[in-house]
Amino acid sequence: MGQCGITSSKTVLVFLNLIFWAAAGILCYIGAYVFITYDDYDHFFEDVYTLIPAVVIIAVGALLFIIGLIGCCATVRESRCGLATFVIILMLVFVTEVAVVVLGYIYRAKVEDEVNTSIKKVYSEYNGTNSDAPSRAIDYVQRQLHCCGIHSYSDWRDTRWFNESRNNSVPVSCCQPNIKNCTGSLTHPGDLYQEGCEALVTDKLKEIMMYVILAALMFAAIQMLGMLCSCVVLCRRGHDPVYELLITGGTYA
Repeated sequence: MGQCGITSSKTVLVFLNLIFWAAAGILCYIGAYVFITYDDYDHFFEDVYTLIPAVVIIAVGALLFIIGLIGCCATVRESRCGLATFVIILMLVFVTEVAVVVLGYIYRAKVEDEVNTSIKKVYSEYNGTNSDAPSRAIDYVQRQLHCCGIHSYSDWRDTRWFNESRNNSVPVSCCQPNIKNCTGSLTHPGDLYQEGCEALVTDKLKEIMMYVILAALMFAAIQMLGMLCSCVVLCRRGHDPVYELLITGGTYA
């Protein structure tokens, strides 16, 4: 019965290490996605420390690849030292992922305040040229999120660009894509996106942070299972002199 349990634990460990390799790629992808998306919205979110969870999760992804390699070798070779190292590293990564979850929730709660503080400044700096970073950011967000202005398209009336242009129009990035020959004129408000960008930018940034939190929680649960199976193997290793190899069959340890 004990051998059956230990063989099952080793089989689960090998399977989990394969999952760790896959997880390494997924975590790095999520971290990179956060960086790329943040770059598109960085003018609306000034706190660069929000990228800390993304940095940590990329580092964890790289470490998981190494963990998977160590775990496979230690499990197949039945190395007590290797398995102990495997458990210790898993514990450290588990603690790191718990920290990512905590930081993710902290920064997710700060998103709304950050956007509220910065979005008016960004809109006030708009000048309608592609060479201007805030202008490109606003046009990108309005096209991608299908929004116009801070709370509605009428907010553009209070901007310096609107007053200087004197054409009673908003940027063409406010135009709905199905409307042909739209110039952004306020005389045809039905051609424009009706929803403001502030709430949508906030929701988008919260969604990004939630991806990081969920990924950390999911792989933390997998690591808990890995630590449990490793401990089962280590405990049996310490009490049973007869130890069945996973691949080559039974032999004496």
